[in-house]
Amino acid sequence: MATLTAWAFNSVDGAEQASQKLQALQAQELIKIQDAAVVSWEPGKKKPKTRQLSNMTAAGALGGTFWGMLFGLIFFVPLLGAAIGAGIGALAGSMSDVGIDDSFINSVKQRVTPGTSALFVLSSDAVIDRIKDTFQNTHAELIASNLSEEQEAKLREVFAEEE
Repeated sequence: MATLTAWAFNSVDGAEQASQKLQALQAQELIKIQDAAVVSWEPGKKKPKTRQLSNMTAAGALGGTFWGMLFGLIFFVPLLGAAIGAGIGALAGSMSDVGIDDSFINSVKQRVTPGTSALFVLSSDAVIDRIKDTFQNTHAELIASNLSEEQEAKLREVFAEEE
């Protein structure tokens, strides 16, 4: 089963750096990235930049239209020219079927602000212990996922900042 997660970083380039680490993990077959996108929000800008990481995507990729709709719902910013039309209510309803509900959207809105970035990843078959080692000092914060509460609690524990 694929998992959609959103990770926040307290710098504009944090998500980009994390995406490069994910590419290395995928090359080692420690995670399967089916699709991913980066949001970076420069200070002083009215809206964030969004970019699908097409070089990381597998055959089951969601595509630019999905990311455009998701980011349109969150930031009112379409990706790759995908238009957000009058059916936004129906769209939000259909996205809740895959774990993208109002809570997911609001969590991302509150955390991704000017001066920050976020990495959205659709993945499967992750070797969590090895991934933990790679991301230990990135200060990544899991802000939203379609995991069960138990799964999310475990993931938060794995990525918790060690003191």
